[in-house]
Amino acid sequence: MRKFTNLFILVLAAAVLSSCTGLKKMKKNAGLVDYEVTPTVLEAHANKVDVTIKGVYPEKYFRKKVTLTAAPVLTYASGQTAFEKVQVLQGEKVQANNQVIQMSGGNFTYTASVPYVDGMRVSELMLNVTGQAGTKSLAFDPIKLADGVIATSNLVENEVRPVTFEDNFVRVIPENQIADIKYLINRSDIRSDELKAEDITLLREYIAAVEADPRREFTTAVVSSYASPDGKLDFNENLAGKRGEAVDKFIQKEFETVTSTPAANFYDSKTTAEDWEGFQTELQASSIQDKDLILRVLSMYSDPEVREREIKNMSAAYESLKDDILPRLRRSKVTINVDVIGRSDEEILALAKSNFNELSMEEMLYAATLTNDVNEQLKFYLAAAAAHPRDVRSINNAGCAQLELGQFDAALASFEKAKAIENNNEVKSNTGFAYLAKGDYAKAEELFNSMSSATKESSYGLGVIAITKGQYDKAVNYFGTEPDGNLALAQLLKGDVNQAKVTLDAISAPTATDNYIKAVVGSRLDNRTYSLDGLRAAVAADATMKTLAKTDVELAKYWNDDTFMSIVQ
Repeated sequence: MRKFTNLFILVLAAAVLSSCTGLKKMKKNAGLVDYEVTPTVLEAHANKVDVTIKGVYPEKYFRKKVTLTAAPVLTYASGQTAFEKVQVLQGEKVQANNQVIQMSGGNFTYTASVPYVDGMRVSELMLNVTGQAGTKSLAFDPIKLADGVIATSNLVENEVRPVTFEDNFVRVIPENQIADIKYLINRSDIRSDELKAEDITLLREYIAAVEADPRREFTTAVVSSYASPDGKLDFNENLAGKRGEAVDKFIQKEFETVTSTPAANFYDSKTTAEDWEGFQTELQASSIQDKDLILRVLSMYSDPEVREREIKNMSAAYESLKDDILPRLRRSKVTINVDVIGRSDEEILALAKSNFNELSMEEMLYAATLTNDVNEQLKFYLAAAAAHPRDVRSINNAGCAQLELGQFDAALASFEKAKAIENNNEVKSNTGFAYLAKGDYAKAEELFNSMSSATKESSYGLGVIAITKGQYDKAVNYFGTEPDGNLALAQLLKGDVNQAKVTLDAISAPTATDNYIKAVVGSRLDNRTYSLDGLRAAVAADATMKTLAKTDVELAKYWNDDTFMSIVQ
C-alpha cells in the first residue's frame, strides 16, 4: 500500500513539474513569437494613442493547457499607463471562452487605445505576458514592442478669429441748402418778390451760419436753370441760358463777403432747355385726371417736339398742365454744398480719455481703433456699452478684446450679453471662439454649426476642431487655401508632407509653432537643412521649443547631431 501511495505522489509531482516546465519553456522561447505593431512608432491623434498588435505563434510553442494574458502598457519617465483591454489566449485543451491557439501555431490581433498625456512623448510600448497552467502562473519577461509617442497633432494652435463690428464714423459729412427761383413765362429776370421768398431767406441765413462755423466748409455753389418743355427748343435753350446768367450774378453777389469759399471751381452753372424730367416728376405727383395718358405719351416718343405736339392735342389736359405743372418748371435751383468736418483723431482720442460721453456712439467705437493698447480698447468698448446698452457692437467688440487679452470667461460673458441683444452670425461665431479658447470643443462646434451661413472665421474654427478630432481631410477643407500653420499641420497629418512645406513657405510671418512644424516637415522629408533652420527660428521666437525638440520623436534622428544640440542647449 505504501509503495502504491509513493508511486501516486511521484506521478502527480511529475505532472505538476511537466506543467511548470511548459510555462517555463514558453517563457524561455518567448522570443520565437513574432509581434507586429502598427504604427511602428506610436502616435497621438484626437488626444489618444491607438495601437494595433499582431502576434504570431510558431508551431509547437503554445501548450495545450496554458492560458496567456498579454497586457500592453506604455512606460515613461513619470509613470506608466496600461491599456484597459488585455488579450487572453488559451491552448486547445483549456475549457474557457478565450481565443484558442493551436499547437500547430496561430495568431491574434489586438487593437486598443489610451488617453494621451504629455509624458508619453518619450515612452516604450511594453507587453507584459503572464502564463497560467492549472493553479500555477508565471510572469514572462516584459517585451518591448515599440517606441512612442509622436504627438505632432498637439501642435494645433487654438487660434481665435473673432469678428469686431465696425464703426460708422465719417469725418466729413456733406450737406446742402437748396433754394428755387421761379420765373414768369418766357422771362429771365429775377423778380423782387422771389428774392424775398422764404427759401432765399433761409439760403442767406445758411451761408452766414456756414461762414461762422469753423467745422463747416463750402465746397460748391451749383446753379441749375430750366425752361419748361413748351415752345421752340432753340428759344428755350436761349431762355434757360439767360436765367442761368441772372442767378449766377445773384449768387456771386451773395458770396462777395464770404472769405472761406474755395478759390477755384466753386461756382458751377448748368442749364436744361426743356425740363422733361422735371415735367414727369411733377406730373406723377399731381392729381391731373389724364396724367397716366400723358405719361404714356412721354414713354412713346423721345422727340421733344413730337411730345409737345401730342400733349397739346389733349386740349383739356394741356390746360391743366399750363396752370399747374409748367409754371413750376420755369425755375433756377441754387444748391450750396458744404462739408461738415468732424473731430480730428487727436480730438477724439483726447475726449475718449477725458470726457468719453461727449463723443457720439460712432466716435466712441472709432476711438478704440486709434490705440494699439488692447486694455485701452477694452476700456473704451465697455464705456460705449454703458452709454449705449442696446447697441450690440460695443459689447461684442469688448468680448473680442477680452479674448485677445486671454480673459476667456469675461469674453464669453460679453458675447452672451451681445447674443441677448442680437443673436447674429458674427456673435455666434465669436461665442464659438470663446468656447474654443476655453477648450470646450463640443460647444464651440455646436455654435459654429448653428450659424445660418458659414463664414471664413467659423470655418477656420471648425478646422481647428477637426484637427483635435483627428479628421485631417475635413480640417484641410475647412481651412481653405490661405497659408496658415494649422493648415500646414493638417496637410502634414494627412500625409501630404510636400504640400505642407508649400503652405509653410507661403506664410509671410511664421510663428514659433509654424517654424517648429517646418522642423518636423524637414525631418520627414530627410531635409536636414530645412528641418534645423526651422527649429532654429522656432527656438529664437520661443525658447520653450528647446524642451519640446529634445523629446520629440519626430526629430530623434537629429538628437545626436552637433547642430541640433547647439540649437537646443
